[in-house]
Amino acid sequence: MTDNLIAIFGYNNMSFELITQLNKKPDQLIILDADPEKIEQAQQKELPAQLMDYRQDDDLIELGIGSQIEILFCFLENDSENVFLTLSARALDKKLKIISVVNHPESAEKLLAAGATKIIDPFEICSNKAYQLLTKPSITWIIDEAVFGRADLHMAEITIPNHSPLDGSYTSALKLNEKFNLFLIGVVDKELGDKLYFSLGEQDHKLDTGDILVILGANRDIRKFKNEIGVIQ
Repeated sequence: MTDNLIAIFGYNNMSFELITQLNKKPDQLIILDADPEKIEQAQQKELPAQLMDYRQDDDLIELGIGSQIEILFCFLENDSENVFLTLSARALDKKLKIISVVNHPESAEKLLAAGATKIIDPFEICSNKAYQLLTKPSITWIIDEAVFGRADLHMAEITIPNHSPLDGSYTSALKLNEKFNLFLIGVVDKELGDKLYFSLGEQDHKLDTGDILVILGANRDIRKFKNEIGVIQ
């Protein structure tokens, strides 16, 4: 195994989609599950997978938690299992990035208290998407562009630089779709932490130097926008 390894506990549809999106080399990640049938399914797809019981600290250490593992994904079926794994892994490595799915909304706080760096809440994601479909007309632009021939859409995180004209402005004044053919997904306000605040409905957000804009569009339009706001490329 190499350094900076990604460990994914629990083989299911979500973890398979994650592996597809990560686009990592086989020696950069490992799938772990206590179910032999799931391990066999993963191996049939030529994915690096091995049988493992997450409840033994010695096995976690041998896997590389505390040494080789850089990111741990907890995608086990039960929240109690993800909480236990998070607690065990956090005790072994204080700096480990732990990302866990939450299967029931009430378990979110337990996972964070156990030491999860971030949680993936499918319920919140689905509600945000539903809200956008109902209240954000520009969502139609994304669908039209993605479906009718635009294969060049990319997501970008753009940090507002010093002395940018955006400093002190509001998201409502950006008009990215009109001016740059871009779509604003959300904003990370560095004063409030690393949480992404989605651009929903009529919600407005004050922008400051150091904030991060998460946008969607073509590379050429993204570059044009960066030049406009003073980002050195």
